[in-house]
Amino acid sequence: MRDYRDIIIKPIVTEKSMGLLADNKYTFIVDKKANKTEIKNAIENIFNVRVDKVYTMIVKGKPKRQGRSTGYTPDRKKAIVILKPGQKIKLFEGM
Repeated sequence: MRDYRDIIIKPIVTEKSMGLLADNKYTFIVDKKANKTEIKNAIENIFNVRVDKVYTMIVKGKPKRQGRSTGYTPDRKKAIVILKPGQKIKLFEGM
């Protein structure tokens, strides 16, 4: 079994994700191989909260150029986690 901190890579802090906090939705970049059950268990164990639902999506990399060479940023997996009513993640409270 993988460590929970290997599943959750980092939180996403954007204007859109901060707007979702009002609906008790938190957004994270997660490991591409993680499934919804692993993401739910990782969030519950790291932040000591109860998770209601998990939505996941694969975000394709954007094309980037540096001089003549072109490439893509890596693909990543994004998870939107909905907590049970009354639950909060302290990490996002100061933003």
